[in-house]
Order: sequence, then structure tokens, then C-alpha cells
Amino acid sequence: MTRQIADKTGSARTPTPVLAEAVSAEAVSAEAALAKAATLIEALPWLGRFHGQTVVIKFGGHAMTDESLRRALAQDLVFLRYAGLRPVVVHGGGPQINAHLDRLGINTSFAGGLRVTTPEVMQVVRMVLTGQVNRDVVGMVNRHGPWAVGLSGEDAGLFTARRAQPVIDGEIIDVGLVGEISDVRPGAVNSLIADGRIPVVSSVASGASGEVYNVNADSAAAALAIALGAAKLVVLTDVAGVYADWPACNELISLLGAADLEALLPGLTEGMAPKMTACLHAVRGGVGRAHVLDGRLPHALLLEIFTDQGVGTMVVPDGATP
Repeated sequence: MTRQIADKTGSARTPTPVLAEAVSAEAVSAEAALAKAATLIEALPWLGRFHGQTVVIKFGGHAMTDESLRRALAQDLVFLRYAGLRPVVVHGGGPQINAHLDRLGINTSFAGGLRVTTPEVMQVVRMVLTGQVNRDVVGMVNRHGPWAVGLSGEDAGLFTARRAQPVIDGEIIDVGLVGEISDVRPGAVNSLIADGRIPVVSSVASGASGEVYNVNADSAAAALAIALGAAKLVVLTDVAGVYADWPACNELISLLGAADLEALLPGLTEGMAPKMTACLHAVRGGVGRAHVLDGRLPHALLLEIFTDQGVGTMVVPDGATP
């Protein structure tokens, strides 16, 4: 029924379209405000649970080369800091390394998913990861305030690595200056966290005899999360998470125990296996939870940490409750 409004003569009149639109806009505005309030209230228990906790984020995949996604991640990191969490970033930079090698005309190859890293390639890897990608991430975060400080895994002996010896088809393959992390000294990172900063770490490591190694950023993030006693390891990648039977089925597995994940590892793709191996290593090393999220989804980090539903695949230690 149309509501009638009396004019000054006492005659009834129908509300004008302008008035009706104003009332409708006000109702929509109220609904939007209530939705925002509900989101904040939903985050409340998670804010309490993770306040003061360290969260290690491995930054990689498509999000590294998309400007809008990089801005969204920077916003997420600063939000976490203001919310009382302690974010730490570990990054790789495969696309940027490939682009620079192409510009220089340096050929590179892969074996078992690892970049064969000659001394010449290692110079480019070191320069791009620490001198370009690291500076870009730090600069993006620091647009919001003086929070981020860049580090290489070489700094203050943060990462020590030994030469990797991958076995493919029963044979040890020489992949050059590719390392596996053997020791983590988190003192410099802990000092930055205590000072309220957001450490941003490139995945380069020193060898015991002064060599410099290219290390997998997923493995580096897991090792650092363990050394810091982190509550969470979050791996940002280019897929939504782990699928039950990919590509035959697109059903996403939202929760995995460590033993279940270990059983799945042999069947995972070459790109996904190192990420899930890092998650398994993290939870078995004392990290409370590990997550694989789609970094192409803006603010995936906040959606995972501060909503009941979460996104992606979460890995928990055996016997743990979600």
C-alpha cells in the first residue's frame, strides 16, 4: 500500500520519487553499515586469539607481479600490525628473475622443479631478490608508515644452507648453487619484531664456507616460522588450495591433518609439492597452523585469519582441533 502524506490543506498526497529514493538509499546505507559491523564482530575472537602472535607469510606467485594485489597485501600486513599481530614476510621472485635473465640473454633450466643455478645465474638471483623484489615489497608497505625493514637471508647469518642434492629417477642431480636450509639464526628478525617492525626477507642463504645459495622460498618461510615459534605459516600461491583429486575433481580440501597431507604428497603436482612439504615441515616443527591461500584473491590473508569460514587449505598437527 502507498503511504499517504497530508499536505497543508489536509489533502492526501503520494510521496515524491525523490523522497522515496532518499528513504531507500538510507535503508541500503544502514544495511551496509550493519554488514560491516557484523564483519568486525566476527573478527573479534580471532583478534583475541592471535594478538601478539607471529605470522610468517610466504609471498609468491601471480600476486608478486600484479600491482593491485601487491597493494592489497601491503594493506593486509599493516592491518595485521595495527591489530596486534606480528607479521613477517619471506619472498621469492621467480618471474622477476626470469625476466632479468632474459634481458641479459642468460639461459637457464630446471631439474626436478629446481632452477639450475650457475655462479652467473646466482649473481642475477641475488641481485633481483635482494636488490629489486625486496625493495619493492618494503616500499609498498612503507607507504602506510615506517613499518617494513628489508633483509636478505645472508644478513646476520639468518639462513645457513648446504648444497642441495635432489634425486631424480634414482640419480643425484647437480643443480648448482641451490641450497637447503640447515640452520636459522632468527636474532635479527626477533629484534625487528620487538621494535614493532615488519621484517621482509629474501630467500638467499649463506653456505658454511661463504658460498651464496638460492633457496626455495617456501622452505625458507617454513624454517623461519619454526625458529620464530610462529602461530601460523601462510603460503600465498596461484591456486585456491589442495584439491581432493585434481584435475578429475575440483573439490577443495579445507582441512588436512599432517599424516593425511603426508599421504597426499606423492600425488601432488611439481609446483604444489614444495609448498605442501613446507606446510608439513612447519606444523611438525611446532607451528600451530599452516595455510595455502590463493594470492590472486585480494585480502585473502585477512579473510583467512579473521573470518570463521576462512579460505584455502589449512594444515594442522596430528590430533589438533581446527
